[in-house]
Amino acid sequence: MKDAIYLVLDMENDLIHADGPNGKAAYGEQVRGRRIIENTRTAIDKARAAGVPIGFVRVGFSPDYRECPPNSPIFAGARKAGIFKLGEWGTEVHPDLGRQPGDFDIVKHRVSPFYSTSLEAILRAHGIRRIYCSGISTNAVVQATVREGHDRDYEMVVLEDACCGASTEEHEHAIGGLKRFCRITNSQDVVFE
Repeated sequence: MKDAIYLVLDMENDLIHADGPNGKAAYGEQVRGRRIIENTRTAIDKARAAGVPIGFVRVGFSPDYRECPPNSPIFAGARKAGIFKLGEWGTEVHPDLGRQPGDFDIVKHRVSPFYSTSLEAILRAHGIRRIYCSGISTNAVVQATVREGHDRDYEMVVLEDACCGASTEEHEHAIGGLKRFCRITNSQDVVFE
């Protein structure tokens, strides 16, 4: 059994699909321009070939948004926009990523995938010591995952070309801030071990 996992962070339709609410906005431009979906799929296929499990982390709330923090600047617009509703198309993993029944599904209600989710139990049950991760956005879920994973003594590896922010500058600034907490690689060079 491998002691690693690849966490694919917030790669859901509401955020990255061309037909989703962000598809024609800044995130959509970055996703297409940086080939985030294609690079993520390359990494997923490599991880599967190496026997490394995949965990899809998704942000979502009940239809009445009971878990949504009312004073959160980042989630305040979700209820108004009607996005991130669990059980709907918007919170499904993008179809081009090839999600499989055996993949882990980690649903979160905050930025960090560690907060009040099944992630820690999954990591412990499978003896995980190294977490590969990528997703959207670099300055939110990716940073939160790396910093918290680091502080929980996991070896953290970020696939930079499978991450983006709302702008190139936002992404680059976030990556610059992460270099002290993780190893940075990309979907072409990564070796899942």
